[in-house]
Amino acid sequence: MAEAISTYASDVLPDETVDVVVIGGGAAGLNGALMLARSRRSVVVIDSGTPRNAPAEAMHGFIVLDGTPPTELLRRGREQVRQYGGRVVFGEVASAEPAVPSNEGDLRFTVTLADGRALTARRVLVATGLRDVLPYVPGLAEHWGRSVVHCPYCHGWEVRDETIGVLATGPASVHHALLFRQLSDDLVYFTGDTELDEENRARFAARGIRIVDTPVDEVVKADDGGIAGVRLADDTFVARRILAVATQMQARTDGLAGLKLPMEDLPDNMGRHFASAMAGTTEVPGVWVAGNATDPIAQVGASAAAGALAGAHINALLAAADTDAALAAARGAATA
Repeated sequence: MAEAISTYASDVLPDETVDVVVIGGGAAGLNGALMLARSRRSVVVIDSGTPRNAPAEAMHGFIVLDGTPPTELLRRGREQVRQYGGRVVFGEVASAEPAVPSNEGDLRFTVTLADGRALTARRVLVATGLRDVLPYVPGLAEHWGRSVVHCPYCHGWEVRDETIGVLATGPASVHHALLFRQLSDDLVYFTGDTELDEENRARFAARGIRIVDTPVDEVVKADDGGIAGVRLADDTFVARRILAVATQMQARTDGLAGLKLPMEDLPDNMGRHFASAMAGTTEVPGVWVAGNATDPIAQVGASAAAGALAGAHINALLAAADTDAALAAARGAATA
């Protein structure tokens, strides 16, 4: 799930071919663009303005910037990319696909936006992030990112010592519960449609984690706008102020089918992501991926680092391609 942020001043889409188009304006995309722009590469970031962490009040686990609102981090990131000559364009990608190579034989890609504008680039960095898919429980989604959380490292300190309920969605929820037990002594595990074996029941009992096998019918809203608790199928009310849910994580693929990027399923039906290798390289020549689109569990700092690594790798290969083209031209001139 993601919510749109306010629109911002958008740069003009250039008519000429650029070195790199970055699809996605989150931490990974902006940091990749920053590395490229600082290397004097022409780079354009296409940003739909729907970051994964938009509902959160602040991001955490990123040294120095811990506690910074996500919107502020992105605002500063766009400003810094522009400081080095990069462009940030607000828009949605309708299609992205290989184009006819240049006269020098170098790769080309065409990215078309939903409003019909198009851009040609030599290389592509996909940093679209992912969507969190919540289980359907009435009243759950409206509290996402506040009273309904998923990451103990992103939100854990803020929910410490609260009454926490873990809504199980699969095998990963067992580990989820143990992490949130570190944050609160009052933890209830709602098994829902999942199975919990006797070994894990014994482990939970040893840690004082209560288990409720009756299905959850709805999330009950508190007078202060947060969560009061959950109502079970037998009409029992269980008071909880925080609910933790391991979401299904789906890489954002809108408009990217033409790139034919390989994808992989996460274990235990936890979602689907783009496959990548060292520095975000993919099986598709000229296309890299970085951030949550390929590494669903990466926090902001890890996503930014992955973007920087991909940007540096793209620049290195472009430098080699530039040299190959210059050498071919020089040899052609010498034999003319």
